[in-house]
Amino acid sequence: NDCISSEKAAMTLKSFLRSTKRKVLTVRNTAFNLADRPVVVLLYHRVTTLENDPQQLSVSPENFYQQLKYIKNSYPLLRFEDDWANIREPSVVITFDDGYADNCSEALPILDSLSVPATFFVSTGNIDTQNEFWWDELERLILRNKDYPAAFQYSHYYWPTNSYEQRIVFYKDLHPIVKMMKPAEREKLFAELVQWSQLGKDGRITHRSLTREELVALANNECVTIGAHTVSHTCLSMLSQEEQLTEIKCSKETLEKWLNIDINVFSYPFGGKKDYDKQSVEICKKIGFTKVAANFRGQAHRWTDSYQIPRQLVRNWPPKMFEQQINKFWTL
Repeated sequence: NDCISSEKAAMTLKSFLRSTKRKVLTVRNTAFNLADRPVVVLLYHRVTTLENDPQQLSVSPENFYQQLKYIKNSYPLLRFEDDWANIREPSVVITFDDGYADNCSEALPILDSLSVPATFFVSTGNIDTQNEFWWDELERLILRNKDYPAAFQYSHYYWPTNSYEQRIVFYKDLHPIVKMMKPAEREKLFAELVQWSQLGKDGRITHRSLTREELVALANNECVTIGAHTVSHTCLSMLSQEEQLTEIKCSKETLEKWLNIDINVFSYPFGGKKDYDKQSVEICKKIGFTKVAANFRGQAHRWTDSYQIPRQLVRNWPPKMFEQQINKFWTL
């Protein structure tokens, strides 16, 4: 009973501290917004309908259309690369990460129909391939409706995998481990997962990246800005300075070669404050990016670091819920 009471007290304290922090942030950001008009940068990944979406990266075309329609009717829409210094009212920017094929086939027609500008940050490593991004590949190999071996062992890790419930635990445990891997180690693990699952290496067409032809079509649209997003979508803070430079610079140069345009903006893979470091920021400055997007809550002001611009992640919210979330984005 004493243990249970202690646990309840600890949970109550944590809840109180979270609530207090939110209130402090709300008051602080409201004051900031009065001093300087804010820009909220929205972060999307996919526009399509998926049977299984454990990372909640996809927004349905219907919800995406309604979300954009609400934004356009409510706020000025800016481009990510614009100078936001002299805006007169709160404004919104639309961005996408990764470079999924549905960015061109499903998101672009909706953006076009509403004349909404958007920036697409593209990882170059999977372009023109059938390879899935590693988080999708993890789901494909582990969470299918089939018979699996009784267990999976990798290094000192061991997971029972007989039941679907066990494989959900396996997936959730493995995801943060894979995120912290370098590309070579990740490839080794996935070779073992392919052999274990007997599902083969071919990715699903529903989860593929853009082809070069689709990327060119995307870049040629007047609503679109293309930005870089590394080659292999690896957590930059796990890499050496030289490895980071290769990932960042090669993605920029490859996109410039393919598209025959200057690539001046970038977004950090994953983008949390622990997913990149000071070296990442300095590399982005040195190779000529003018703005860089991160992935943590906040609003952009005149004093915001141009190489660590906060973004608000958008989920598959229906219209009323999206409106509620947008209202929160101005202060959280």
